[in-house]
Amino acid sequence: MTTKSSLPDILPLAVTPGEPAGTGAEITLKAWSSARNLLSPFFLLDDPERLERLARLIGADVPVRAIDKPEDAAGVFERALPVLPIAFSTPPVPGKLDPANGGAVIAGIERAVQLTSEGRSAGVVTNPIQKSVLYEAGFKYPGHTEFLAALAGPDITPVMMLAAPAVRVVPVTIHIPLKQVPETLTTEMIVTKSRITAEALKRDFGCRSPRLAIAGLNPHAGEDGTIGTEDRDIVAPAVEALKAEGIAAFGPLSADTMFHAEARESYDAAICMYHDQALIPIKTLDFWGGVNVTLGLPFIRTSPDHGTALQLAGTGRAHADSMIAALAMAGDMARAREMYND
Repeated sequence: MTTKSSLPDILPLAVTPGEPAGTGAEITLKAWSSARNLLSPFFLLDDPERLERLARLIGADVPVRAIDKPEDAAGVFERALPVLPIAFSTPPVPGKLDPANGGAVIAGIERAVQLTSEGRSAGVVTNPIQKSVLYEAGFKYPGHTEFLAALAGPDITPVMMLAAPAVRVVPVTIHIPLKQVPETLTTEMIVTKSRITAEALKRDFGCRSPRLAIAGLNPHAGEDGTIGTEDRDIVAPAVEALKAEGIAAFGPLSADTMFHAEARESYDAAICMYHDQALIPIKTLDFWGGVNVTLGLPFIRTSPDHGTALQLAGTGRAHADSMIAALAMAGDMARAREMYND
């Protein structure tokens, strides 16, 4: 993490409430407490009074200060956690889901996106949500990513990246059964997600000439069709199409040799064919430091790479490492984007 004093100022980051019965508020309190001297200012959309109670419950010495607008966050941040108030329908209880609060969670996400789209926040950092609760409140999307894409406007193709200092990975297919991957995977899908990834690496991560390592689907990348034909017929044509566009892509590669230290030095992001092919390496290399980044949006969005952790809510034992990493990465991305746009 780069020290804050060495970085130019950016607008404050908007942090969404996430599931109020989960650990989102706790890890945000802890992030401010332990890393505020390293992070750019951020504000949390939540209920200030409930945060004060929660801080006392978990033994966190975190002053909370309600603000009227995002522009007030920077002046408050050094002394207290700035909170832009939202109202929950019922008082949240750690570890106990309540569908009545689903509307407030959705409204918090919408408000954070609105403020960022208006240029009043540098980016959105989302706390984990409990989708089962939101569905009861009328949520109609498979998850955060699809909802954010809908809020961003038409013709948006969101791409999920998991990023840590050791590696960046992008799964082409995500939450589908493994047996459906070969029939779902297409050359155009690989090209589209790789193209969006390459552009994001230039704009948001400062990679002037992004290098993409394209993983094969089958063991040993299919061995010229002897272990499945998908790598020959689907993945290899995607690599050639990307090269034709001037993107430094190479593969298909045998996934079992892509993630050791020497191999990782040869690329800026690994494009993987399915969920676990991407997530197992990053979670093995840096379980607590991984950040979920949504590429392809007109605004910056990062999130801790874990769930609501209901079993830890209210105990004070939830780790804030991934939230700190998400806040730091969002700030770094905002600065990189400013430089790119200039």
